[in-house]
Formats: sequence, structure tokens, C-alpha cells
Amino acid sequence: MATVDLDITYKQHSSLQQTSGIQQLVLAHQAEITEINNVPCFFWGNLTDPLTSSKCLLTLSKVVRSSFGPIPPSLRDPIVSAGTDQIRFEGFSSCNGVYARLDLLEDAIDGEFLASGTTNVDFNEPMLNALNAVKKTEKMVLGVGSKDVSISTDKGTIKEKKVTLPPRWIKGLTSVQLYLAGMEEKFRLNKIQVIQLFQAIPKGNVKGEFYLLQRANRFVLSPIASKDAVRIGGIQRLRLLEGILPYIQQLIVYQETNGESCSFVADFGNMRLTLSLSPDSYRGFSGEGNVLENMIQAVPDEWVMAVNSLLKSNELFDPTMLSIEHDVDFASMDTLTGSLSSIGLLGYDLAQHQHYYRRLPFKMERILSLNPRLKNAKKLLSTEAIEFIKKSPDYIEARVEGTGVKHTVIIQGDQSRCTCNWFTNHQGKRGLCKHILAVKMAAQH
Repeated sequence: MATVDLDITYKQHSSLQQTSGIQQLVLAHQAEITEINNVPCFFWGNLTDPLTSSKCLLTLSKVVRSSFGPIPPSLRDPIVSAGTDQIRFEGFSSCNGVYARLDLLEDAIDGEFLASGTTNVDFNEPMLNALNAVKKTEKMVLGVGSKDVSISTDKGTIKEKKVTLPPRWIKGLTSVQLYLAGMEEKFRLNKIQVIQLFQAIPKGNVKGEFYLLQRANRFVLSPIASKDAVRIGGIQRLRLLEGILPYIQQLIVYQETNGESCSFVADFGNMRLTLSLSPDSYRGFSGEGNVLENMIQAVPDEWVMAVNSLLKSNELFDPTMLSIEHDVDFASMDTLTGSLSSIGLLGYDLAQHQHYYRRLPFKMERILSLNPRLKNAKKLLSTEAIEFIKKSPDYIEARVEGTGVKHTVIIQGDQSRCTCNWFTNHQGKRGLCKHILAVKMAAQH
């Protein structure tokens, strides 16, 4: 039975208020944490709409086999999560600029969930050929286990074995849900409007950005920005959805509040396919957003273990209800939510407007090695390279040692700036520089 030393947790992390609420959460769910590798089968059952399911899986495979940047396709296929009466397939393009997720909802599956967990497999040519041959009236059985995923039809059974989760995908998973959580719905397109939109996409590899806007009852693409238009960087990436166009009931378009990235959710009634695009073809989701800032918060591993023992894969994560039910103050729960997101344990469902829990087979230590800016910030902290000039709750000014120069960092409320080249070039759009990270970390002590 896994237990948690709460006294050590409390002493080491007393800077976070009302730890007693988290302690109660841990004590209430000290159940043994079963390794998902010990569970042979998570789900076994029929897919109620075999044709649409197969077309969506082929589209997902097309996404992960694509690359819109200098990195060649690595042919890594879906992460599969089973639990809470849903199955999710998700993955990234090799360039990490496109994220796709297929949500098979309760009405899309008719089977038994034997356990909750996640695996990662390759869909090779035999699996793709089997999916491509599925007919509308054909029976299709899906099996999801910790070590493999299988699909059975009248023509036979195809099984794919578990593979290693690519490091670039881990980085993407720690970033993309922060983009999704900041998106708002902009447009809804019916079947006819969807077809019209895709007919208007320019042919070939078009450079520059396009804007989606509504004119009367039509949606059009324009290279000129206008009010209420949705910016789409790398418009050719939308063609990844062409294989499912005849089956879409409606297409919902979302945009991040700063207008940088966008998502297209194809709704089929009993399933949804989400396609999210990074700001531009040359920019992936890795290392973006507030991931690094969330990761500087001091959250005990025991808190993460408690939530891991409490929640199942795909279960909606409601921090407000968790705070109320377990007497945890909202500030501590916000910190926990940010940290869970930053290590890839929370995804975000645009249709539900809510995070969901995702069990993944990697450790938090691995995330640090994939984020050199965070690693370098911790090095600055350990070498005492930070000098505070002014330090108050609302304003911080500090000097940070650089290579032959001292950088000035100013943090005022939610705004941060630095005199280093990274900040000058990206203005915060690519995450915080190592100097701002180091100052924020030092200010906590």
C-alpha cells in the first residue's frame, strides 16, 4: 500500500497555505496506486459507427505522419486513453505544430471498461489498411490495453504493440492544453458551409496567414485581417481534415484570446475530432505559453499522487468542486491545476469547457530535462546570480548575471520584462526567459 509522509510534505511546503486541506485529500485516497502496465485490458467492445470511427482514426494517423517544418515525419501514432465511458486517441504532427484528438463518446462505444489507463502505440500499414477497408455496415471491435491496441472486423484482427512516447510529444502535451484552455468559440459551420470553406482553401503550400470571417451566410478566407476574424497560420494544415468532410455534422471554430492559435472541432454527434493549429507552421506547441511559469510553483509529489489515486482517465477535473469537497483553498488548488497541466496530466476539452485527467507513463523529472530554460533558471538560482534591487508584493526589480553582462528583470503584477535577447525577440510569446523564471523562483523564498 502506497503511503504519504504528510509531516515531511507539510514542513517542506509550508509556503503554500492551508496544506491541511490537501492532507485530507491525500488521506481520503491513500488507495494503492496500480501501475497501468499491470492491467492487460482497459476496454473491449464494439464501435457503434465503424465507418466514421475508422475515417477519424485515419485522419488522426494522417496528422501524426505529417510534418510542416524541418523535422521529417517520425510515424508515431496515437496516445490512447480509456476510462469514464470514453476513449480518446490523441497525437501531434512530427513538427509539433498540429495537435489532433478523437473523442469516442459514450454513444460511440458499446462494451466494457475493465480498468482506466493510457497506452501509446504505432498504427502501421496493416492497421491503416484495415481501417481503410471498413464498410458502413461492418462490425468493428476495439480492444485497448496497457501493452497493445487491437481492431477486429470480419476480415480479421490487427494488433499494434505499445511503443515509447516520443519526447517531443511529451513537450507538446505539457503545452497544448494551456492554449486550448484559453480559447473561445468564434464560429459554427453547418455541413454546406464546411464544404464551401474547404473548397476555398488555396492549393499548394501557401505562405503567410489567412483569416476566417463570416459574410452573411458564408464563411470566407482572406489574407487581410479584420474585426472578429479568426487568424489561421499555415492554412494548408486544415487539409488534414479533408478525409472526414462528408461525415461532419457541424464544425466549431475556436480561437485563443490573443489570436495566436486556433482549433477546429468536427462534431459527428457521438464522437468529436479536434484539430488544433499552432500560431504558424514553423512553430510547434512545445515550450510555449505559461508552462514554465507553472512549473516553478512548489507542488509536492504527494499532491500529484493523491489526485492520481482519486481520478480516472478522461474524468473531468473540476478544481472548484475539489476545493469545496476537500477543504482546499482556491489558491492552492490553482497551483495544483497549473502543475498538473504543466506535466501533461491534464488535457482540455473545448466542448466541455473543462480540464480532464490523463494518466501518462512518464515522471515529472523527465519534464525538467525537456525544458532547458527551466533547468538554466534553477542553475542561476543555485549560483546566486540574482540581485534584488527592489522587492515588494506589486513590484520586483532585479539584476541577473548573463554572459559578460547583467540583465535587468522587472516584474510588475502579471507583467514581466527582461533586457535579454530572448525577451527582446519574442516579447513573452514563447514563454518566459530563464532570467525572469529565476527571479520568480527566487522571489518565492
